[in-house]
Formats: sequence, structure tokens, C-alpha cells
Amino acid sequence: MHLKIVLLGAGNALGQALIRQGAERDISFFVPRPAEGGWTPAALTELIDQVRPDVVINLAYYYDWFQAGRVEPAKFAHQAETVERLAQLCKHYQSILIQPSSYRVFDGCRATAYSEKNDCNPLSPRGQALLAMEESVRSICSRHIILRFGWLLDDSPDGMLGRVLQRAQAHESMEMADDRRGNPTPVDDAARVLVAILSQLDCDAPLWGTYQYGGQEAATALAVAEAILQEAKSWDSDIRLEVVPRPHAHFEDAGIEPQHGVLDCKKITHVFGIKPRSWRTGLAELLDNYYRNV
Repeated sequence: MHLKIVLLGAGNALGQALIRQGAERDISFFVPRPAEGGWTPAALTELIDQVRPDVVINLAYYYDWFQAGRVEPAKFAHQAETVERLAQLCKHYQSILIQPSSYRVFDGCRATAYSEKNDCNPLSPRGQALLAMEESVRSICSRHIILRFGWLLDDSPDGMLGRVLQRAQAHESMEMADDRRGNPTPVDDAARVLVAILSQLDCDAPLWGTYQYGGQEAATALAVAEAILQEAKSWDSDIRLEVVPRPHAHFEDAGIEPQHGVLDCKKITHVFGIKPRSWRTGLAELLDNYYRNV
């Protein structure tokens, strides 16, 4: 691949999966070390001025955007400033900016799947920040791909999979919503989608815009937890957890977490030819990575 690609946030689960899969497709990344304390507008300016990339993939705040339970809203203000500066730099150098986002830009009041055309109405500071960053990228950098993901599953202890397994290893009970639905998306599948997009951008296809991707077969939080536990028995036969079904409204985060976060992924299939994969088939690899690192 002839594109010069800067990957911000290569150390997180999605960044690592992207590097692994890119290597299989002869895609290499320039992986800069973040400045002390994280990326700042000034540090990004120096980086992009020096490298002048064809593509920037911004996973710099992956943990806060996709895995953390709660994030101080003040952090999002700094992140929004950094993303805005990144968009300005990409516009200046005619670079392509790939900016991840989330189902959290929607309010979850729609019983059917959300398409890219549906109005956004985020409930949480995180969702509001992600939407603001989307709007900033759209307004500044015409050569952009905004990619909204469903429920990202990785092998980190703070993610959904890690929380379920830690409770199960302690033989504790766990309440899960039986009416909160989304698209579980293993991180390796998310990386597959990014690699497929990069491969087509390398052909100079002007496919700018907003897209959505989530694993095939929408599921409730309860069903995902039960599937994780069933698969985990192959690694730990002693694992057990009583998963107690509860309604969405029972949970503390009901006011900020969309009850229905299912994404319609027809556009990314139509434009890029990327078909959703079953999230269940990705659980084995996730669990293998988890148990090798605990």
C-alpha cells in the first residue's frame, strides 16, 4: 500500500488489532509516541507538519470513548479541541481523517435500527462530545470517514467482557438488562472494517462521509453476558455467574445509556462492500487473548 498512514492510539486494543491485520495485508502504520500527558493541539501540529500523512486514524482516546465506565466531562472538552485541530491539519495537508464514533450519539428511543440519516440526540456527556467531534470533523475536513461502532468488545479488564468474567471468577451474581439492545462488535471485527476501508481509499475512491458498523445479530446486554460465560467455560470450567435479568430502567445509567442502540449497517455494505459478521464467532479469540493476559 502506497498510503502513508499515521495511527494515533496504537497501544489500545483496537490499535493493536489494526496493526496485526494490516501486516497481513501489507499495510504499515506510522505509530508516533504520544506527548507526555497525551496528545495536545501543539503536539499534533508538530507531528502532522513533519510527517504530512495521506491518512490519519484517530484512536487516541479509544478508552474514554468506548471502554471506560465513567469519564469526567472536562476531559471531553480537551479531546474536542484536539480533534478540531487534527481536522484543521488534515484539511491543510489534504489528508484523510478517519474518526471513530459510537451508537451513543443516539438517544435510544427508536425501537428499530438507527441509520446515518436519523437525527442524533445524545443522552450522555460522552455521546454529546462524540457528536460535537463528528460535527467538527465534517465542517472542517472534507476528506473524512466518520465510523460509528456498536458495543465494542475487547479483552481489557474494564470492558464489558472483562467485567463479566471478573464477577464470574469471584462467583458473584450480576444484573444485566434484558431489554437494552445493541450490536456487539469484537475489536478484531472492527479492525477488519478499518482495513477494508483503507484498502479502498488506496484506490483513490472518494468515499467520504459517515458510516456505521456493528456485529451481525442485535442482542440484549443479558444475552451477550450469557454468551461470554458459555464460551468462557472452555478456558475455565469452574467459572459460574448468576446473571439476573433486570429492565433497562432499573440501572443507574438508564438516563445516559441508549436503551436501543442498534445500528443499521446497510450503507457501509453498499458503499464499501463490507458485510457484518456474527459477533458470536469472535468471542473465542477475545477470550483467548483475555486469559493469556490475566
